Amino acid sequence: MKWSDYSKLIKLRLTFLVTFSASISFLIGSMANNHAHWVNGINWVNWVKLIIGGFLVTSAANGFNEIIEKDLDKLMKRTMDRPLPSGKMTNGQALVLSLGMGMAGTYLLGSLNLLTGLLSVFSILLYAFVYTPLKRESPIAVFVGAIPGALPPLIGYVAAQQHGRIDEIALILFAIQFVWQFPHFWAIAWVLDDDYKLAGFRLLPTGNRNLGSAVITFIFTLILVPVSLLPTIYHYGGYYVGAVSLTCSVIFLYQAYNLLRTQQIEAARKLMFGSFMYLPIVQLMFLFDFIGK
Repeated sequence: MKWSDYSKLIKLRLTFLVTFSASISFLIGSMANNHAHWVNGINWVNWVKLIIGGFLVTSAANGFNEIIEKDLDKLMKRTMDRPLPSGKMTNGQALVLSLGMGMAGTYLLGSLNLLTGLLSVFSILLYAFVYTPLKRESPIAVFVGAIPGALPPLIGYVAAQQHGRIDEIALILFAIQFVWQFPHFWAIAWVLDDDYKLAGFRLLPTGNRNLGSAVITFIFTLILVPVSLLPTIYHYGGYYVGAVSLTCSVIFLYQAYNLLRTQQIEAARKLMFGSFMYLPIVQLMFLFDFIGK
């Protein structure tokens, strides 16, 4: 098996983004609850455990997803070269790899605290065995998928605490990523709608590229504006993180407005790339705000 096949099985770029989100939230959680000083007060061994464990758990969930969707991936141009539909890897090999990564990742995350381990198991089950089959049934799949999709920052934050608990900051981190996923994913679905429909996926809000889907995407991007300001509103973040978050949200909203105005694939593509930039900038600014205190 080649590295390229393994990277496609685990959806490497997506897995990296998820792990990055969890790792930043771990640092925020360390400084917020343990009053840790930057560099010296953070448990870097646990941070590495989180990164490795989070990477493995996310990889396992993606592996299970591809096993379930093997026959559907054969139908779509962007996925037909993945290792399972292309025959470069067997279902058995993928299953062993995914089970191994899932167990190893859950063990590592569970060693940080029990809640972190339980949340990681929940994320795998919800993503692979609820969201994945639901994608062909109804656009509601996006709402279901947004839950495991928003768990990484929550898991990272909880992992930073010895006993693990969910507080307001954890919920704020979850809320930002939860709401962000809707314009992010619908922009992707708009760009790839023709390909998705080859496999019977119904992921746009109305099921089609039309005004209704564009309006709903715009509304959720609008909701993201006040949600992104929650760190400042609740005094966990200062005016710098508030200003940057507001600026990013307004730019993101403008991109969603262009999709609403034109209903063109190119506008959706710009919104999609904007979403890739939005989340890490907002999360990093929240972290830098804690570092500056």
